[in-house]
Amino acid sequence: MRHKRAIPNRGFRVADQIQRDLAELIRELKDPRIKMPTIAAVEVTPDYAHAKVFFSVLIGDPQETEEALNEAAGFLRNGLFKRLAIHTVPTLHFHFDRTTERASEMNALIGRANAVRALDDEPND
Repeated sequence: MRHKRAIPNRGFRVADQIQRDLAELIRELKDPRIKMPTIAAVEVTPDYAHAKVFFSVLIGDPQETEEALNEAAGFLRNGLFKRLAIHTVPTLHFHFDRTTERASEMNALIGRANAVRALDDEPND
């Protein structure tokens, strides 16, 4: 029996496809707690058993959205089964992605630091 050769970057391609399909499937959910999440990234384990799905939200409570998405994970996984042509569709684990939030905080800090520096650089009369 011959071994299958690993397909280069297959994990990344699977994660990318899951990200695109999940974005469509989530739009179909009727849960009022899920407003408009954006799927930021998907990380799939090497055995395709689990996928961490990172999302951000513009509207709504991130905690509430995370809870609702994790409750809908089985339904979403079932939708992926119908769309993906892979043997194992991973169990989905949703996590709020704080990257955008942190970037906004850093920009505010930088803005404040620059404003203070500008005041310090002004010549005293």
